Amino acid sequence: MLDWSGARGEAAAIAESWTREGGPGGAVVLFDGDGIREVASGGFAAIEHRLPFTPDTPNRLASISKHICAALLLRAGVPLEETLGSLLAEAPPALAEVPLARALDMTGALPDTMEAFWQQGVPFTASLGAAEILALARRFPALNGRPGEEMAYSNTGWRLAQSVLEQRSGASYAQLVERLMAPLGLPIRFVGDEGEAVDGLATGYWRDGEAWRRGRYGFNFSASGGMAGSATALARWAAALLSGREPLAGLLGQLVAPRTFADGSASVYRLGLVASRLGEVALIGHGGSLPGYRNHFLMAPESGVGVVVLSNREEEALWPALRVLAALLGQPLPAPADDTPSGLFAAEEGPFWAEFGAGAISFMGGYERLVGDGEGGMRSLPAYLDIRLRMAGDDAVEGLIGGVRRRLLRVPAATPLDPRLPGRWRDRHYAAEILIGPDGSARLPWAATGSETALTPLPGGRALADLVHGPWRHRPCFWLQPDGSLRLAGHRSRILHLDRIDEGATP
Repeated sequence: MLDWSGARGEAAAIAESWTREGGPGGAVVLFDGDGIREVASGGFAAIEHRLPFTPDTPNRLASISKHICAALLLRAGVPLEETLGSLLAEAPPALAEVPLARALDMTGALPDTMEAFWQQGVPFTASLGAAEILALARRFPALNGRPGEEMAYSNTGWRLAQSVLEQRSGASYAQLVERLMAPLGLPIRFVGDEGEAVDGLATGYWRDGEAWRRGRYGFNFSASGGMAGSATALARWAAALLSGREPLAGLLGQLVAPRTFADGSASVYRLGLVASRLGEVALIGHGGSLPGYRNHFLMAPESGVGVVVLSNREEEALWPALRVLAALLGQPLPAPADDTPSGLFAAEEGPFWAEFGAGAISFMGGYERLVGDGEGGMRSLPAYLDIRLRMAGDDAVEGLIGGVRRRLLRVPAATPLDPRLPGRWRDRHYAAEILIGPDGSARLPWAATGSETALTPLPGGRALADLVHGPWRHRPCFWLQPDGSLRLAGHRSRILHLDRIDEGATP
């Protein structure tokens, strides 16, 4: 029995908390296959103008956009198992042999363009168009790894999928989206970048100490995250998916069809949607994040219901969505893990590390909340990355992260910086230079103003940098290679390879 009253109360409580605070807000919308059932909203869409955030306020959907691109690919009959090279003129050579489906289900090992830019000194607030970003992708020297082995989030495949659609159709992506939405009468549109005007769009905010600041993202959004629409519009879209109304008939089953790794094991990531569970109920959904915007939508297809949470505040949206859906479905919220460690852990070799704290994990910079797995271990919910771990003694954790078995060991306190790291290093492909001092300070190319970052040493010739820009934090790992060269890797981009060009320099 569905409890619409209980879900309405939970949604109202979330919205009221935004209103009481007097800052940015959001909207919560419950729906079934017939359409919208309940709405709640609170806070401001624009703090400066005291404009209220309503269920009809347009917001940036961010990565929720991905499954809409997948729907367009399926409707166009694009053969997803074909390689990028066969589908796309001028495909990046290093990526050409990757099947499009693997580029979309995050197992293609495609470097993420934003993270690759950031590691070379270009922050995500820089204004870069689609052609400039694709030019970088064409210069990728390699993949992050072997396709099919690991689920590692990357927007690059979706950017390339947009190009495939545009080349096949001869239409712009904005036109393709407009044609898809027209039969449903939905005010969801594709927006190329933050400079494009959108009527009534909520301003995105992030908290800097006690003050709210506007979020910025200068890169071209692409099909990976460029949709704008309201909570009611997204709920109506999801209701049409659930009910199979034209032009979306039969698409939901194709979008959520199981995907597997190369070894045949199952992945939770599908075509722009993530499979999870809430108690006994199977869920499908996705989140979205841009600086100042955090969203999530979830559907329970067997029950024919779902929830949308859109906000213009840099705060997690998955848990609020789960709270509302748990009340509706009469299912318990996931319990906290009994045995969650705290502190920094790293694999014995390679750039793989994780930091635990406050019931969450950051794996190579990818954040996930952790809950109990019912068997004495911990798991992610997941928002994006599937994680299943358990303690192996006081100082080790073991399990699966993104489909790969990992063993991570606690990093000893006061681990010294490896004396082989200090010096000046230059990337052999992009020529970006990095300067590491003997005191553990480092100047990366992004610090054009002379700012420095303090490295966190790891055992085995490794160290973590710390790049903070606006509300986002990137912590790439340096690790020495047997030939004396240096690699730089984050969760999404692992392609920088540097050679020493002098000894023991000081930033």
